[in-house]
Amino acid sequence: MEAITAETFPITITQSAARQISRLRTKKQSENVFLRLGVQGGGCSGFSYLMRFEESVKPTDIATDIDGTKIVVDPKSAKLLSGSTLDYNLSNLLEGGWKWTNPNAGQSCGCGTSFTPK
Repeated sequence: MEAITAETFPITITQSAARQISRLRTKKQSENVFLRLGVQGGGCSGFSYLMRFEESVKPTDIATDIDGTKIVVDPKSAKLLSGSTLDYNLSNLLEGGWKWTNPNAGQSCGCGTSFTPK
């Protein structure tokens, strides 16, 4: 699994995930759109992963650019996602799609969309 990293960005994005992000971004009608990664309260394990396209960057956001797409994370989420990897895989239809590997997760739900921090 080849990965794309930025020295100051807390999340590693694999090549496969970067390609899918780029494909999804090209479907958006705005040049200003970027991908926000983060966490929010909820899910069966306490925090759920957040991925959405937005158009307004906050001054405190941590940002990187991967293949022409800006990706940001807020400082609070950055702490909970530091050292994480975001991957995208469709080789297995039952378990394919987005996959987070988070070293800060003490427990994760069965579907991998939420976690409890250590």
